[in-house]
Amino acid sequence: HPRWGFPKIRKRLRKLGHRWNHKRIYRVYLELRLNLRRKTKRRLPTRHPLPLRVPEQMNVCWSMDFMSAVLRHGHRFRTLNVVDDFNREALAIDINSGITAERVIMVLERIGAWRGYPAIIRVDNGSEFTSGAFTDWAERKGIEVDFIEPGCPTQNSYIERFNRTYREEVLDQYLFTSLDHVREATYWWMIDYNEERPHDSLGDMTPLEARQQSAGNSSFELST
Repeated sequence: HPRWGFPKIRKRLRKLGHRWNHKRIYRVYLELRLNLRRKTKRRLPTRHPLPLRVPEQMNVCWSMDFMSAVLRHGHRFRTLNVVDDFNREALAIDINSGITAERVIMVLERIGAWRGYPAIIRVDNGSEFTSGAFTDWAERKGIEVDFIEPGCPTQNSYIERFNRTYREEVLDQYLFTSLDHVREATYWWMIDYNEERPHDSLGDMTPLEARQQSAGNSSFELST
């Protein structure tokens, strides 16, 4: 019974009549390599996510999430997807075998260099987002990290809807042979998504058209 664990094994040996002390039993337990790592449930603080609403301008709130898929030969990879809730614009889709908190920060820094940083970033409770490296970075940038409640993906529905579209139109459409193959297909798809694909929620405008319209309205308000 390799999954019983030491306490249960020791109790069973006692019931079988063996009187070895616990130190001897534990030594044999270790020699047999029965001390398997057990997954423990992470205790998360109580979450009070902000109500889901459409921002009135860009860079108010971004949403982020991870996805996973496999290459033809079975190698699994992950994607980090970032969208602006205002106009559903795909800001980045980072693709790699593994994505750490440090890589998340690098992706956000790259976006911020050309677009600026958001006031809020909405995420789930993944270890990359709850890590000290990410939360400390967000605090230094003056960004509020809005954690959704565990098991409630609808509280991050903008990115969830984006994920479904990306999976249906890219990840499920091709038999990828390498990460570069995924990156190239994703690159061209993002251009089409942001600049050509009309969105019902944007009045049939593309994310780029919605951003340009917002910028034009802002310029008009400033001039008046």
